[in-house]
Amino acid sequence: GYTPLSLTDATGQSDSATRIRKTTVLDVMRRLTQPKNIMVSANTRSSGCYISLLNIVQGNDIDPTQIHKALQRIRERQLINFIPWGPASVQVALARTSPYITNPHKVSGFMLANHTSMAELFDRLLGQYDRIRKRNAFLDNYRKEPMFEDNLDEFDSARETVQSLVDEYRACERPDYVDFGTTGQPR
Repeated sequence: GYTPLSLTDATGQSDSATRIRKTTVLDVMRRLTQPKNIMVSANTRSSGCYISLLNIVQGNDIDPTQIHKALQRIRERQLINFIPWGPASVQVALARTSPYITNPHKVSGFMLANHTSMAELFDRLLGQYDRIRKRNAFLDNYRKEPMFEDNLDEFDSARETVQSLVDEYRACERPDYVDFGTTGQPR
């Protein structure tokens, strides 16, 4: 995710009504986890939890104590769900604003996150793959290649790998994840 977002018109001018005015460190870090700022079509609010976060906060006058206080308030208010089986993994990097790019905001932020809602995304992908594979659509070009002349086992193997990724993301949401994949444990 990225915040604050400013919409521009065709001339490149920012609309003052769409500009976000309040850009404190806490506001930026809080907004980074809001669904409207996340650039993947997965629901991070209704279910799931964050496995890890990397926030890059950009601004020239940011004091590291502001970052610490913002993280503390986010934890106190429980604005973010983290994995139940381990500590919250939040990394924050501070960056200075480029002197070559004009930015109307004092503070901006960028977030890279690993969230268990990615299971939804990969599950949708598997559903689409299964429909295509069932009809054997788009496979003619692959069958012309020497690797796929006899069979399409590589595709099936890749599907199993993605399915195991979905299973692991779903298992991450449970407190007994540390036992995931051990013998005798249900997946």
